[in-house]
Amino acid sequence: MADTLSHVSLAGVALGFYLQLNPTLTTLLIVVTAAIILEYLRSVYKTYSEISTAILMSGGLATALILMNLSEGSSAMSMQAYLFGSIVTITKEQVYLLAALFVITLIALILFKRPMYVLTFDEDTAHVDGLPVRLMSILFNVLTGVAIAVMIPIAGALLISAIMVLPAAISMRLGKSFNIVLFLSVLVGLIGMLGGLTASFYLDTPPGATITMIFILLFLFTSLFRRALSTYRRIKMTKREELS
Repeated sequence: MADTLSHVSLAGVALGFYLQLNPTLTTLLIVVTAAIILEYLRSVYKTYSEISTAILMSGGLATALILMNLSEGSSAMSMQAYLFGSIVTITKEQVYLLAALFVITLIALILFKRPMYVLTFDEDTAHVDGLPVRLMSILFNVLTGVAIAVMIPIAGALLISAIMVLPAAISMRLGKSFNIVLFLSVLVGLIGMLGGLTASFYLDTPPGATITMIFILLFLFTSLFRRALSTYRRIKMTKREELS
């Protein structure tokens, strides 16, 4: 979903340049609409859910390319900042949007943590328990889409999905419970984002690519650490069995 909405967001950015409006606002509109359509298509193609992502991804990219071709040259060139991310293009309004998104996400986590836990692992059980599965899925998609739209100027549309997925992937290698993985995801995301932005500033590299590389290095480090720890425990257990 994150990868699909990140590609669809390019259509929102291109629409903003074409209509000479704020690209962030048009991206929010397009991504939220796409998030709702994605849930509808997912319900239509229940067995083949990848069809819905393919339809939206290809449609979003096609729309973005057409609008970029119709836009003026300077507007088309400005798309590069949204493709790869740029620190210098961040405005105060975008920082305020990030702060508002943080507050909304925190409130949603507090109110809907347990229902979303059930929905994530077993949608049928959530439906039997009387949870509004369709509404919760749409709201989750919309919140994810808003996060992508707000983060695109910083991280870039091409790598935003990796930046959203990698912290969770790293935390799942370290944590053994849902709450611990949730906490570690936030911590790893904070470390990776701040480290990537700092390195990008001093090295003059694209923020999205730098942040992604830091997350990949963290993932490799945690994977090697887990394997080394597992090997150490296996050797230690073998020695105990030999002594006994």
